[in-house]
Amino acid sequence: MKLITRIAYYLGGFTIGLFLLFFFLGGKRASCDYTPNARTLKNIRIKERIFSENVLQSLSQHNMDTSAISVLLRNGDVLFSESETKLDSCKRYVIEGEVQEKYLKITAENCETKAKIISAIIKNSD
Repeated sequence: MKLITRIAYYLGGFTIGLFLLFFFLGGKRASCDYTPNARTLKNIRIKERIFSENVLQSLSQHNMDTSAISVLLRNGDVLFSESETKLDSCKRYVIEGEVQEKYLKITAENCETKAKIISAIIKNSD
């Protein structure tokens, strides 16, 4: 078999495979969250969130609302060294990042069906 024929068969099969892949995964909201940071943030993001009174007061003092927490859960970094991941019931994660030109650091308690945001530290980023 000539090299040109091999390349043609390869490209034909590759194209058919791409069409099948897009057909099966095109309508779904499939994502590729492979890193521990991305998996943790996604796990917290998809659950019902409960905000403690301290968090709501802290956000309102800095002219922010709960959407800042949503942005942090999409773009933030999980500090595994400060988190308590070995707990049996609800694991506690510390997440930090910059939101609306402010440094935001939260502690989230991740349970089976709910995620509770229990503390928030907000500073102006310099």
